[in-house]
Amino acid sequence: MAEQFRSTDALIDALADVSFDRPPALVSNAHVTGLGVARALDAHDVPVIALDRPSDDVGGGEAGGGGRTSGGGRAGSDGTRRHDGLAPPSDAVDFAGAVTYPLDDLDGFREDVEAVVDAIGREAVAFGCMDEWALAYARADPEGVRLPFAGIDTLDDVLNKSELYATCEALGVPYPETYRLAETADAATGTPDADATLDEAAEALGFPLVVKPELKRDFEEAFGTNVLEVADREEFADAVAAAEEEGIAVMAQKRVDIATGRDHSLASYVPPSGVEDALGVVGNAAVRYPQQFGTSCLVETADEPDIEARALAVLDDAGYHGISEAEFVYDDGRGEFLLLDVNTRPWKWIGMPVAAGANLPMAAYAAVTEAEYESPGIEPTRWVYLRDYLSLLAGDDAFWDQLSAADWRRLVAGDFEREGDLTTGVYRPSDPAPAAKLLETEFVDRDYYCAC
Repeated sequence: MAEQFRSTDALIDALADVSFDRPPALVSNAHVTGLGVARALDAHDVPVIALDRPSDDVGGGEAGGGGRTSGGGRAGSDGTRRHDGLAPPSDAVDFAGAVTYPLDDLDGFREDVEAVVDAIGREAVAFGCMDEWALAYARADPEGVRLPFAGIDTLDDVLNKSELYATCEALGVPYPETYRLAETADAATGTPDADATLDEAAEALGFPLVVKPELKRDFEEAFGTNVLEVADREEFADAVAAAEEEGIAVMAQKRVDIATGRDHSLASYVPPSGVEDALGVVGNAAVRYPQQFGTSCLVETADEPDIEARALAVLDDAGYHGISEAEFVYDDGRGEFLLLDVNTRPWKWIGMPVAAGANLPMAAYAAVTEAEYESPGIEPTRWVYLRDYLSLLAGDDAFWDQLSAADWRRLVAGDFEREGDLTTGVYRPSDPAPAAKLLETEFVDRDYYCAC
């Protein structure tokens, strides 16, 4: 395991003293998603270096998130930084350390990553596990870093909601009723023109409705969330005015009457050769925490060929290759699945397809290195994030446990790692340090900057 989360300088010094027989993986961020990716790669003996912003730099301070200039003064006498994420103590992580946070300083991020790669002495493979990290690796394009996913132009097209929904319209893929607003059209980067004014959208959709950005990263920074639900015209007008002032293009979307427990996603890796060679698993987010609009805490494999076909059609049209999650919700009113979003990166429950037989990170790694990977076939699998699942059981009287007594016995005994169809997000007796760290940090008065 990575015994320390090091400052950038200390990480570079440590890497200079070791050699790697194959390209190491650079995994960012270093929390639940990064842990899942690290474990998936470590299962095939891929060395993992976790790179993240340090927790003692979150919320401000000197420019950047822990780079050689901005972060050096905050390092401990032994070159360590505080980091509350769960990946670094894992046995799957060989080294862990700080780099400049790309949303603070993209050039500083590039310089830090290039210095890390120079210390490694050979090329590395990047895995961005949140939007800002995946986009930063693509946009900065650090020398010596191989990207196992499409370039920045393709990423921008897939992540742009205007472009995505225009693609859905052209392909006949159902999506929520959506109007691009004329009031923020000047800030739009997508090719489709505005569909309606604020008043026209309100008349067509009624209230409540959802205000959604064309590109969510700037919207999240300005509003602290990636969507806003508004109850009336006054709230709608205020939200659109605020977006206009920030220079952010937004759209109005019908609030979908979502069937709880029926959210599905295609988890896939599409190689450069195209969707015909894609490796994928459809997952049903059977339980979220909180239940209506929270993150997934119980996901199970599902047989939904239409969802797989529609998701791959969208990815094919965009020319995207790499790991992705195409999210669908079931609209009770329309009686069909609607495409909400495509995440062009790993996500929180990436361990489910890995356990099912589709090791998407390893497939991506093999595509840009001399390594080989072939799926052994897909088996029914469930994934649970116990922290959130237990919180739901303890705090929601209406929720009934969906795990069996046998499941709980296997979890407590650790037998689930060897038998059954259940895997976990963090807790694994064979790799106990991440779960132990979660318990250590759960009861202190600070939050990791990212829940995933």
